[in-house]
Amino acid sequence: MVNTILCPLSGAPENEGVLDKAYSVAMDLKSHLEVLHVEPEAKESIPLLGEGMSVAMVEDMITMAEKEAAERAARARKMFDDSVVRHGAVVSDKPNGEKRMTVAWRHEHGREDEVVARLGRLNDIIVVARPGDSDDVLTPMTLNAAIFESGRPVLVVPPGGTESTRKRIAISWNGSAQSARAVSSSIRVLEQADKVLVLTADSLRTSGARGHELAKYLEWHGIVPEMRIFEAAAGSVGPRLLEECDNFGADLLISCAYTHSRMRQLILGGVTKHVLGHAKIPMLMAH
Repeated sequence: MVNTILCPLSGAPENEGVLDKAYSVAMDLKSHLEVLHVEPEAKESIPLLGEGMSVAMVEDMITMAEKEAAERAARARKMFDDSVVRHGAVVSDKPNGEKRMTVAWRHEHGREDEVVARLGRLNDIIVVARPGDSDDVLTPMTLNAAIFESGRPVLVVPPGGTESTRKRIAISWNGSAQSARAVSSSIRVLEQADKVLVLTADSLRTSGARGHELAKYLEWHGIVPEMRIFEAAAGSVGPRLLEECDNFGADLLISCAYTHSRMRQLILGGVTKHVLGHAKIPMLMAH
């Protein structure tokens, strides 16, 4: 069940598309959407100060940081207010007994990654932007916190991915615990899809036969997926996976995140790293 959705909002211009995607999911699932802005503490947002800096210089830097934080908070709030009008949303901060979409604004102070991890544990899905698509330095930290610290599935939204309808869904399945978590958290979304495709790589690390096991599980939920096994040499699973998604016309990819060591994948590369960097459709990921 997906009853609550968390969407961090930094105030960057690129956030608007991510926010619209969060609204789209909340509307389809008749869920509550909490839009979160985390305002950093000024003293923590400036770099370490050298010994040669005067008290006046330190105070000036803190003042500038406070001003920038206030401006970002104001932009984020305006973005939220505009979205409420644009989507005709009902604003509510508590359940009202009706199964319909509601939204709420939440303003916190502290580090965005730490707050997202803490509040994310109390929501069913976290919606974030894909790293590398903006100059917002908080995005990679927020994504990592959402994936590794919240224990919740994360919907990663690339540019231009806001118009997808989630009617043709591809599942990247390798039989891992992370894959199982991604699928189980997506059952309600999968039930609404017109077509579902289970993709398994026949590679040195995975067996294509595992896909049929997942298909049997999905059938108990009333979902009859198509099956596709693709061959992939070492290091080519990521590109081949996205190629198969494109051939299928997928508008959402459900996948695990970092089955292997995150540090290993960051250094040597891996499926998660490639998909995050190149996918043109939203990705629902779980670790």
